[in-house]
Amino acid sequence: CTVAEKIAGDFQFLEGPVWVPARNELFFSDIPASRIYRYTPTTNSFSVLREPSGQANGNALDPQGRIVTCEHENRRTSRTELDGTVNALATHYEGKRLNSPNDIVCRSDGSVYFSDPPYGVKPELRELDFQGVFRVSPDGKTLTLVARDFIKPNGLAFSPDEKILYIADTELGHIRAFDVGADGSITSGRVFCKVERPDGFRVDVEGSLYISAMKSVEIFDRTGKNVGEITLPERPANVAFGDADRKTLYICARTGLYRARVSFSGR
Repeated sequence: CTVAEKIAGDFQFLEGPVWVPARNELFFSDIPASRIYRYTPTTNSFSVLREPSGQANGNALDPQGRIVTCEHENRRTSRTELDGTVNALATHYEGKRLNSPNDIVCRSDGSVYFSDPPYGVKPELRELDFQGVFRVSPDGKTLTLVARDFIKPNGLAFSPDEKILYIADTELGHIRAFDVGADGSITSGRVFCKVERPDGFRVDVEGSLYISAMKSVEIFDRTGKNVGEITLPERPANVAFGDADRKTLYICARTGLYRARVSFSGR
């Protein structure tokens, strides 16, 4: 059992940490504050990267080094270009507005996958009658529904070889594993592990999952065996590997940002 170190507090609801190697910084969201912050470990300093952020939630880095973001309030995913311009990535599916995109992950081919639960939208404003997981094609032009049999799809991450996509269902309390096809489709869904209300998670180079759960970050090896946990005084929401060796796990937990050193690098 590892105890996380608190870096800073007094935020509202933190989510979406992503390490940006080109800047040696961590970007993360404060959803109610509608801000994306950046944290610079070398100077232990914080600054606001984007405000308003459309109540940004999950963030990820694409192969070109651009940030892709899930925006609760705007009910879309977006991409921040290298010059700082923010463009919509996905807003509608078959003519209907998305629910409230939550978490997001990029594949090395440039495709983007994201979950779309209804947490950030009032029931009467919903246009889709399901909570799905979507894929944006590498050229950014095609939105495909890859799974719809979820109650509350949430965190998602690829295995090191990108042949498996793991997706959390917060309501059902488990992580499911899917085989990823050559066309980006996902098949053969099976329960990988059970966790109490799983949220965001990441995978290390050994294939272990670091899952934000009800009371801690729970660690499962590639076979689905629980092999450890990182404890902290607040409920974690999402994690990201960072620093030069990718062996620092940054943890967004409600009002605080935390970190813990781990044995293996994140992918």
